[in-house]
Amino acid sequence: MTLKSAFAELNNAILDLQQADYNTYERPLKKLAGALKAEELRATSEALSSKVDFDRFLAESDQGGSMVGSASLKWPDDKEQELGLTIIIIERGAADPNWFRDFGFHWFYNGTKLISGIHKMTKSVIVPFGRDFKAFVEQSVPALQDAPSTSIDLNKIFVVHGRDNGTKETAARFLEQQGLQPVILHEQPSRGMTIPEKLIANSDVGFAVVLLTPDDVGKAKTDTEEMPRARQNVILELGYFVGRLGRDKVCALCKDTIELPSDYVGVAYIEWDDAGAWKIALAREMHAAGYDIDFNKIIKGR
Repeated sequence: MTLKSAFAELNNAILDLQQADYNTYERPLKKLAGALKAEELRATSEALSSKVDFDRFLAESDQGGSMVGSASLKWPDDKEQELGLTIIIIERGAADPNWFRDFGFHWFYNGTKLISGIHKMTKSVIVPFGRDFKAFVEQSVPALQDAPSTSIDLNKIFVVHGRDNGTKETAARFLEQQGLQPVILHEQPSRGMTIPEKLIANSDVGFAVVLLTPDDVGKAKTDTEEMPRARQNVILELGYFVGRLGRDKVCALCKDTIELPSDYVGVAYIEWDDAGAWKIALAREMHAAGYDIDFNKIIKGR
């Protein structure tokens, strides 16, 4: 599935939910939640929903008094928080359609019919969410939605790297010893392209090796100590190749103690060691992805 088709699935589910009645709203609701879990959208959805406290959001909203229909949600001004809260509503509703029904009746009361609350919630929350979520994803990774289709060259391996040139050169030499061509972005001609355009133009590979080296430090606001982490461009390119190639065709080599990104479950993380055991582990991943690997050459070269 491409990013374009993932958005089409999302939009179709919202359209179906708008037209649903009391007996049919469950199916499009579950389709909507499933669309958010598509590989192309899952990382963004999980990142947005992890930033909000849904129960606190409800507690701080106006529950209403004795008058039916007086309850009012206190939405945050921050667009990312609004998206995250809506994702949780969709996910909880898909897991328990009765909860979704009761939630709509309480917070979006529109008459005594239960379906009326669902329709009002869909119109005022879900439909705008579809528009705003698409815009957020496209602004976050603008290169993804228009990526041209390219053939795959199983002689090439893309190498994503940070500031550690020694690690980059060691990884590149290892690939060359296997008769493979390491593709390193800054070594490729620019031809007037922006960096995202250049990344797309050179991504006709069947596998990507991402070097997570401790080039930067950072922490969450709630943490007290900064942790070594990879550069942000490395994490962005990791996400790009996960979306383009799939998690099984991306391998991250982690050097020293480093904070690992939490949104890329399923990506192979291999510890970089001076003894060179990482070479065998990486070779296995490349072999599983369809590359011709000479394991004897690796063993003799260690």
